[in-house]
Amino acid sequence: MYERNNNSLEQLNFKALIEESKTDRIEDRLNVLNAFLATPGHVSLEEMHNILKEKGYDYDLQFVSQCLTDMVDLGFAQKKQFEGQPIKYEHLHLGLHHDHFICTRCGKIVEFSNEEIERLQAKVASDYGFYMLQHRMDIYGICSACMKQRQPLIPLAMAKSGEKLKIQRIIGGKMACGRLFGLGLRPGDSIEIINNSGMGRIIIGHKDTRLAISRRMAMKIIVSIDTNQNT
Repeated sequence: MYERNNNSLEQLNFKALIEESKTDRIEDRLNVLNAFLATPGHVSLEEMHNILKEKGYDYDLQFVSQCLTDMVDLGFAQKKQFEGQPIKYEHLHLGLHHDHFICTRCGKIVEFSNEEIERLQAKVASDYGFYMLQHRMDIYGICSACMKQRQPLIPLAMAKSGEKLKIQRIIGGKMACGRLFGLGLRPGDSIEIINNSGMGRIIIGHKDTRLAISRRMAMKIIVSIDTNQNT
């Protein structure tokens, strides 16, 4: 009931603001707002366009984009850019703040809030002499559903940027092993994926050195999650 009443207040507030600016197509803009408020989570422009089509509104993409921009400008929505994803829009609830977990495998976005973190951030800002106006925290990782599907041992080439791993074994002939041994890589070593874009070389951190590994060679390095580094 609260959410329904709150959405009604948001609609009235939005209508008053756009009427004040003498914008055209007010009812159409309200339809876009209503569909947005009824959609939980984060949506891209294309997703919002499709949601409106499903509701029977045949608005062109440019008009929907303009409406979302207006919602951001007037404080009804927030525009978010998460790594590896299209721009997303989410509700902006006055007086409320939340942060995000983002799964780098499936793209799932989970909102969370923690009063202890908020207090600590405010304290740190104060300790450094800052009056904090706004902030955001986006934590990238792998969600529990993707972790269940993940094989315990994978080739290095399949690892994601930011993962901390342990080399379990190196497959291939003496030449391949010799090349990797020459780089100082051996079974049991801990490494971190600095950059794996899915194409070209993979940049890893090993001890105090960054190494560039070809994708072909990375398929020969079998790794697992390094539980000692992830605790």
